[in-house]
Amino acid sequence: MVLESGLRRRVCYNPAEPNLLTHMTVPRLATAQIGPVLSLEKQILDGMPSIEHWFRGQWQEHGAPFYASVDLRNSGFKLAPVDTNLFPGGFNNLNKEFLPLCVQAAMTAIEKVCPDARGFLVIPENHTRNIHYLQNVAALQNILQLAGMKVRIGSLLPEITAPIALDLPDGKKLVLEPLVRRGNRLGLADFDPCTILLNNDLSAGVPDILKNLEQPVIPPLFAGWSTRLKSNHFAAYKEVAEEFAGLLGIDSWLINPYFATCGEINFQERVGEECLSGWVDHILTQTRAKYREYGIQYEPFVIVKADAGTYGMGIMTVKDASEVQGLNRKQRNKMAVVKEGLQVSNVMVQEGVYTFETVNDGVAEPVIYMIDHFVVGGFYRVHTQRDVDENLNAPGMRFEPLAFEDSCSLPDLDGNPDCAPNRFYAYGVVARLALLAAAIELEHMEAALEQQPFPQAMVAANT
Repeated sequence: MVLESGLRRRVCYNPAEPNLLTHMTVPRLATAQIGPVLSLEKQILDGMPSIEHWFRGQWQEHGAPFYASVDLRNSGFKLAPVDTNLFPGGFNNLNKEFLPLCVQAAMTAIEKVCPDARGFLVIPENHTRNIHYLQNVAALQNILQLAGMKVRIGSLLPEITAPIALDLPDGKKLVLEPLVRRGNRLGLADFDPCTILLNNDLSAGVPDILKNLEQPVIPPLFAGWSTRLKSNHFAAYKEVAEEFAGLLGIDSWLINPYFATCGEINFQERVGEECLSGWVDHILTQTRAKYREYGIQYEPFVIVKADAGTYGMGIMTVKDASEVQGLNRKQRNKMAVVKEGLQVSNVMVQEGVYTFETVNDGVAEPVIYMIDHFVVGGFYRVHTQRDVDENLNAPGMRFEPLAFEDSCSLPDLDGNPDCAPNRFYAYGVVARLALLAAAIELEHMEAALEQQPFPQAMVAANT
């Protein structure tokens, strides 16, 4: 699929501001694909009433995470999520014209967490020089402020002992302040917030200053990468995808990548290579069978990734089981350590999903953002130095804002070419499936932690 360089301007109805006609820019998509994914999109469009009814029922049973982002891959014969982030860090990359959707969704999310909330304390990652990330924090702060909150930023960095103002490219400043703990409440020197919002994925573990707080902490502490496993998420997603596929009468494989885990890994000491190669071969065998079933002529591949962690670290593309045996020193070093210097001992072997979307000659994949259970926008992650079977979350990537009309909830059922591309609705549906899986995943984690004495106190204080 190619994103054409020309963008169309048109007037569209904005549900967040019912009396306002908004001029927006929507990428015009052209594709030569005629495979099952287009058939899948048509089935999703035809099933929209049933789909939305089903989602409404699911959200009555399961509470959506406060926010999330989902990485999708569209191969032309398959559309599936490959990662779900519960501490999304790219709000600055969203189309600015859809800020009202973000604010409206944030209002709904805040009402669920704490109806009386007036102040939010946002705790970001420990960055002071990553300007792109700091712009994300500023964008998140702006959304919450427009939702009616007083919002301050508290840093976990020990060297921040007084407020510091960081310059942003747009001329604004982001103020980071030292955290202050008073008993079981966390705040700043002159700020006692109602709610703590984490935009830090806790890869290095849960700091003592965040434990056993009486204020709501969202997402909950156990959602961080020191506890969470990607394999648990995709186990929950498998259940969701199968139920959804039954609703539409489709093969769940079209929206669900195969996966397996290996927990015997030590890349530095070459431990667990047989376990890893065995699972790689297993997933490749399963995928080849599906490719034959659908007459797909491409070569199957898998992605081997750390079972916990983010930032695109600890990831490799594999097309044969022999490739994970006898890794050279550079390959072992790349796979052995992820964010915060944590050693990798568990890996997930996930069916690779090709991406045949391109933006200005760069390989691209859509990333969908949600607040509560609403799709509020997204962007294309684009990389000109990576191939269609590689991880795009790597140095050299860039982002192209992606506009979503009516938050991906009102597709063009009549096929009017001047309305938002129906592919966006399909993206929103699959992303919400991953969000639902995350909700179920967190419920399972909470139930498991309640059986353990220490985490029980942590869960009780933060859910």
